[in-house]
Amino acid sequence: MFDLLDRVLRVQPAPPMSTVVATLAIALVLVMWRRSWRWVRNAVTIAHEGGHALMAVLCGRRLEGIRLHSDTSGLTFTRGRDRGPGMVLSLAAGYTAPSLLGAAGAALLATGRLTLLLWLGILLAVLMLVMIRNFYGVLSVLVTGGVLFAVSWYADSTWQAAFAYTGVWFLVIGGIRPVFELQAQRRRGQARSSDADQLARLTPLSGGAWVTVFLLVGLGAIALTASLFGVIAATRDSSLFN
Repeated sequence: MFDLLDRVLRVQPAPPMSTVVATLAIALVLVMWRRSWRWVRNAVTIAHEGGHALMAVLCGRRLEGIRLHSDTSGLTFTRGRDRGPGMVLSLAAGYTAPSLLGAAGAALLATGRLTLLLWLGILLAVLMLVMIRNFYGVLSVLVTGGVLFAVSWYADSTWQAAFAYTGVWFLVIGGIRPVFELQAQRRRGQARSSDADQLARLTPLSGGAWVTVFLLVGLGAIALTASLFGVIAATRDSSLFN
């Protein structure tokens, strides 16, 4: 047990700037290339629905289940008041969750807790698995958790760093693409029950204003992540020269 804790909590040295830039490029390709996005978007959906679920529980709502579908959509079922702050926060948490999760991951990487980041991802996957209510959802979460475990347990520090930095970049960049997709659907009149439109019915803000809020949160997460990674690289370069 102590060996496991030491392994998980160990502080690892920052990777070179070339790794940070390379992982950014990989994440951009994964998000922007339509073929790759079709597959990796499941990870964003897991974070999206996990955000709904976590906020619902924190707001005192009863979480009844989560479904993930092969078209990369998802649904989170909760029970409680159909109005009020709890409902608003639960709805708002979906589109902001991937970006905020990525920014939190960047903060952990800034402290050198690379393996801890991977194991926290495994823990979140396990907690979410309990609430999944369909086969495809179970399969998606199991694959995600399995990949995280394999990297954290078998990969060396170099590959762990490459995976973790790519994952964080992917979450903060991939977190805003669904926002643009949502607005495109709204313009075509195809998203009348979207999170933004449900929020518009519960608050004074319009659906378009909520889309803007989602986008600003996502852009802020990207800026924060870039800033943290810049500090990591600068710290590493300074230590090398000293």
